[in-house]
Amino acid sequence: MSDSSPISASRKPIEFRPLPERFDSDIEVPDIDLHMHSTASDGGMAPTELVALAARRGLSRMSLTDHDSMEGIFEAQQAARAEGISLLPGCELSVRWRNQTIHIVALMPEGAGDALSAGLKQQHEARERRSHEIAARMEKLGLENAFERAREQATLSGSGDRPLSRPDFARALVEAGIARNLQDAFKRHLGAGQKGDVKAHWPEMEEAVGWVRADGGIAVMAHPMRYKLTRTKRGELLRDFIAAGGEGAELVSGFQNIDRARDLARQLDELGLYASVGSDFHFPGGPLAPGSMSPPPRTKVPPVWCHPRIAPFFAADAASM
Repeated sequence: MSDSSPISASRKPIEFRPLPERFDSDIEVPDIDLHMHSTASDGGMAPTELVALAARRGLSRMSLTDHDSMEGIFEAQQAARAEGISLLPGCELSVRWRNQTIHIVALMPEGAGDALSAGLKQQHEARERRSHEIAARMEKLGLENAFERAREQATLSGSGDRPLSRPDFARALVEAGIARNLQDAFKRHLGAGQKGDVKAHWPEMEEAVGWVRADGGIAVMAHPMRYKLTRTKRGELLRDFIAAGGEGAELVSGFQNIDRARDLARQLDELGLYASVGSDFHFPGGPLAPGSMSPPPRTKVPPVWCHPRIAPFFAADAASM
């Protein structure tokens, strides 16, 4: 069966296996992925297709966390109900911390209220301004009609209406022969420190975490090991995040080094944060898929699904399926 096949009405009901209350043994986390993307941002599958793939891979609980958008949540919820999956609404917010871009996963058991909805509108406008600035810089590199060509790439991926992102420009550079492949496009033109690395007018971390908390959500630091920070600086980031109202961090994000994950677990334990897990899945055909990630290290850090605002959400969904 292909990754984009329709939902099967004859599939057996998905089993809701109990989630562990601690990562206190060498286990693989069953049936859950709290960080994935669809065509509502820069993913390669429509929300319905993503949920169907998650079901085929045996997930019973998931969150859709598109970049600065919850446009795909309603479609995903409809598909999840048909599949018997519990879908926690969410998004991934881009924020500033000491002039560096940081990502925060917002897990929203009650959905987006007035505060987050207004924040997402602000983010949409910031992304629109950013995409035009990236286009202007890419034209200076020789990519003629850069905005239109990137829009064409977004449309081909099934997401033509959203604000353009760097992967759209990367595909346009490859299509024009300016870059050999996507990796080359980011390395030479769009990655950190390159011409296309436009620092958007993201909100400060405190402001965005405030949106999440105001609407009953939980702010989780996304992939804290990817920010190229020393352990000391990562500690400073996490402490500032906690001061802003953050409550969790991704202990596992896709595939990662187990020794570094153990060290991160120690930091989360010291700081009293909850631990989340997610694949950060974007596109089929790569090394990641819904639910694919490294096993968590042994730690007494509590999983984020034990948080008193998330545990009832999953319990209620499991009981109703």
